Amino acid sequence: MPQGRYRSLEDPETLRQFIANLREGIYITTQDGDILDANPACLEIFGASSLEELKRFHAQDLFANPEVRNEEKERLAREGVVREYELVLRRPDGEERTVLDTCHSVEDPDTGEILYHGILVDITHRKLLETRFHEQSLRDPLTGCFNRRFLKEVEKRLGALDTWGAIIVDVDNFKKLNDECGHQKGDEVLVRISRFLLQNARAEDAVVRMGGDEFLLLLLGASARFVAEVGQRLRVTATAIGLPPFSVGWANRHGTESLERTIDHADRELLQIRLFERRSHQKRVRGMRQRLVEEMVGD
Repeated sequence: MPQGRYRSLEDPETLRQFIANLREGIYITTQDGDILDANPACLEIFGASSLEELKRFHAQDLFANPEVRNEEKERLAREGVVREYELVLRRPDGEERTVLDTCHSVEDPDTGEILYHGILVDITHRKLLETRFHEQSLRDPLTGCFNRRFLKEVEKRLGALDTWGAIIVDVDNFKKLNDECGHQKGDEVLVRISRFLLQNARAEDAVVRMGGDEFLLLLLGASARFVAEVGQRLRVTATAIGLPPFSVGWANRHGTESLERTIDHADRELLQIRLFERRSHQKRVRGMRQRLVEEMVGD
């Protein structure tokens, strides 16, 4: 069988077309970051209309974090190759792309200069999907608030010197509401409460549905005075706008205690407040009954 064109990668035209049609970005740079060549897919990744336009930039100018470029160069110097090195590129138009870079260093036999030959695989869409799925796993599907799994993520990022406050919100008589009015009505109440809390949270705060009818408002970097003011304001405002009644308890971090411990303190505070209010209510009822008896005896 005759050997025609496009049957071997040793054929220059075959190799040229192969590289031009790849969806992966192919590039050649110097060790100092001068861009020497790139295929159309690489130009698209960087948002460049031509090789001449891309050559106006140095490789290190296109890294979102220049330190990553230095780390990659150090690995290339040690090992001569990096495989599927994940990094974030920042295009000249400001858009960021996440890519996997597989690169090896070669020495130009004519000049002795070290060059980098590499392949970029754009995984930006995949990373966005991963982020979206991860965020969904941290959200309560009914209210859109964070869930308990989120607290574990947050605590990993909090340090020994961080401060925070925890406000626990628990809907009063929620079980009775569910039993008498149905779960749909109960869900509507939870959604209303969650929206109210979200509206009263700062950008740096987080609203977490702890389960059932209990919510947590996590205030990062908040002082004890600020947390108390927010806790008191929540009940007053909720009553003024006609929200179903709920109990509130709050606490601030003590020393280097864990986030879970602070939340436990707020939960206990809520129970103490609820018990105090219940006793006060019972005392008022007994007082009213006593006055009625006295009035009846007097008549």
